[in-house]
Amino acid sequence: MSDITLSILIPTYQQVCVELVNRLHKQAVALGLPFEILVADDGSTDQTCIAANRQISTLAHCRYIERKQNTGRAAIRNFLAQEATYAYLLYIDSDMTLIRPDFLQRYLDCLPAQVVDGGVSITADSIEQQQLLRYRYEKAEEPHHTASERQKKPYQHLHTANLLIAREVMLQHPFDERLRYYGYEDVLLGKALQRHRIPIIHIDNPMGFCTFESNADFVAKTEEGLHTLCSFRHDLRGYSRLLTLVSGIHIPAILWLIRLWHRLFGKIERRNLCGSRPYLSLFKLYRLGYYLNLLHLECREG
Repeated sequence: MSDITLSILIPTYQQVCVELVNRLHKQAVALGLPFEILVADDGSTDQTCIAANRQISTLAHCRYIERKQNTGRAAIRNFLAQEATYAYLLYIDSDMTLIRPDFLQRYLDCLPAQVVDGGVSITADSIEQQQLLRYRYEKAEEPHHTASERQKKPYQHLHTANLLIAREVMLQHPFDERLRYYGYEDVLLGKALQRHRIPIIHIDNPMGFCTFESNADFVAKTEEGLHTLCSFRHDLRGYSRLLTLVSGIHIPAILWLIRLWHRLFGKIERRNLCGSRPYLSLFKLYRLGYYLNLLHLECREG
């Protein structure tokens, strides 16, 4: 293990991640390998979060980096890779929860693999959390995200919430910084790795996804992601189930009817999704209608 070195990289925005860093630090110290934990704040404005996260720099081999401008999800991850010292990079989202006592060891057991995706486990600690749309959506999708399912299409299922990658690979194939807003930066990374025939191993070594935003925030984030999807649809073809669904509808009248439905009832659907009793099936219809209207507007303006 003496020849393995690890940089744990955590991008954050408006999120306190001191407990996450403490737990990762404890595991890394116990393993006795050279390591560092870098937390890069992508222009947070919440001074309470910033003040709390400054404790991170008091831990040995840990650094909290404050960035004044928000550069976006792709750029902050590239920045962390450039700041990192060691041979392997472990990306972890700041809202994840460490749930395995052997989490780091399970990744080390996979080396010298170049890219390893550990996945996530969806859990909620209260009835109120379980009623949230984000929780219900992620829980419904969870069976598709086991290691065996992800390995069937390894490049389409790459997610940076919990990802180990060789630093050399990351620097050669950085995140696409055209993506400034929410969504799909990890998908385009997967596409780049496939194009260069860099293998990905998927394992069951999940981080816990345990905190979920309000329904209104999740709907707004979903809409932002659909704008990204529409703008980069040519790059993402074959890597998005929604794009595959839309391309499979060959009857123009059906697309027209879905757009019409969204124009007539989209606001009503949105009120339900942002309310206290959202329907998951309605969320899927809303996403499809929202995207088709974006596409129609872009094509008409173009």
